[in-house]
Amino acid sequence: MRYLAALIAGALAVFAFSPFNWYPLSIVCPALLFLFWLGASVRQCFWLGFMFGVGMFGVGVSWVYVSLHDFGNMPAPLAGIVVTVFVLYLSLFPAAVGGLQAAWPGTNTLVRATLVIPSLWAMSEWLRGWLLSGFPWLSLGYSQVGWPLGGFASVVGVYGVSWFTAVTVGAIVAVVVNRSRFAPLGIAVAITLIAAGWLLDRINWVEPKGKPVKVALVQGNIPLVDKWRVDRRSGILAQYMELSDNTDAELIVWPESALPVYADELPESFWRGLEDHPADFVFGILERRTDATGDRFYNSVVAVSNSLSFYRKRHLVPFGEFLPLSSVLGWLLDYLHIPMSDFSSWSGAQAPLMAVGNPLGVSICYEDAFPEDVRVMLPDARLLVNVSEDAWFGDSFGPHQRLQMAQMRAVEMGRPMVRAGNTGVSAVIDHRGKISTRSSQFIKTVILDTVQPMTGTTPYVRFGNLIMIVLAVLGMGVAVLVNLRLRQELDEKQSG
Repeated sequence: MRYLAALIAGALAVFAFSPFNWYPLSIVCPALLFLFWLGASVRQCFWLGFMFGVGMFGVGVSWVYVSLHDFGNMPAPLAGIVVTVFVLYLSLFPAAVGGLQAAWPGTNTLVRATLVIPSLWAMSEWLRGWLLSGFPWLSLGYSQVGWPLGGFASVVGVYGVSWFTAVTVGAIVAVVVNRSRFAPLGIAVAITLIAAGWLLDRINWVEPKGKPVKVALVQGNIPLVDKWRVDRRSGILAQYMELSDNTDAELIVWPESALPVYADELPESFWRGLEDHPADFVFGILERRTDATGDRFYNSVVAVSNSLSFYRKRHLVPFGEFLPLSSVLGWLLDYLHIPMSDFSSWSGAQAPLMAVGNPLGVSICYEDAFPEDVRVMLPDARLLVNVSEDAWFGDSFGPHQRLQMAQMRAVEMGRPMVRAGNTGVSAVIDHRGKISTRSSQFIKTVILDTVQPMTGTTPYVRFGNLIMIVLAVLGMGVAVLVNLRLRQELDEKQSG
């Protein structure tokens, strides 16, 4: 029954994230798992964590099936197998946390719940965010966007927010387990952290730079089945220009690969037309370049201002934009009929793009899910721009989860972010992570807003994940010291 309860708790935890944002579940669901862990063996804790992961990832990243089957043309049985294996892999991370915390030398309940488990939890999320190219979805910290504990993000980042959230959960669990002994301290810890997060959210680490910028985000809503058809190219181009010409914006942003052609295929008259336009443009485009190794293809963004400047995607989507271990997995290409899926990753340094007199920190699609990928443009960038193609996710949780991640990036970096997606959700987010304007999905629209470029450096931009890592290591170190002290006291009593 405990394994079943852990599975259900994991599934319900998904509803703490966007698009539902049922915040109490971000406390209640992990609390139930922590409670089970405190009274189980190493083996039981491993499987309890695994079942929690199966529930959370099985529900929370179910959109992967939509991408593979509905749009990648993978046969349903094979897509089901791939998603199942993926979910089982992700579930190993909470399973490892459960097993390791149970094997940790005998710390008391309060120390285990408030230091050991939170430290291992945060470190496991950080590891999941980069191992095998990384998959940081459903990190506990994202559920705190807009809530008091989310105020820690500008200092410690999303994984640090996960740590503070888990400490709060652990303090509550310690009170439940031993109310008479831990109630005052546990309650004090939870209240202190919530208050601290609320206060941190009101600190201004950054300041305005220059005048506000009028922006227009063009959401073309081009179906994927039409986007890559040669006979639709001219119509798509005409649609984006028509939507753009009806605004008084200073900066116009189109989605990822908005024009389904290579940059060198566009006539010079097109580029001259954009340069002569009253607004500056930023949009996704495909590039092909030849070097000593042959032809290379890039998923890029171009800024059209006084001149053209390009950003080339660094963090590619496995199986969507490149095939890992192609010599072994080449047979998958027979099933994944994904257009433009043989890109190269750009490995060199890239400066922010310049438009409307401001350096822009650019990311393409799910790059904004990785804080270090966005942080590399700071503190120079004054405004963050993300272009996306969320049509691959269909009508699922995926686009909403990505929008919540973008909100977290804005808080961490202390910069406003504008996001243009082909099918939505397109949005304007201020430097505190609040959405000022957003579109509905699956409609052709233009959203207009004004953003204030910012300058300055948040602690997270300065130190990255180092603060979180230090907190986690200190937490586990303190747990060791407490255990040694308790053992010493026990030995003194026995010898006395």
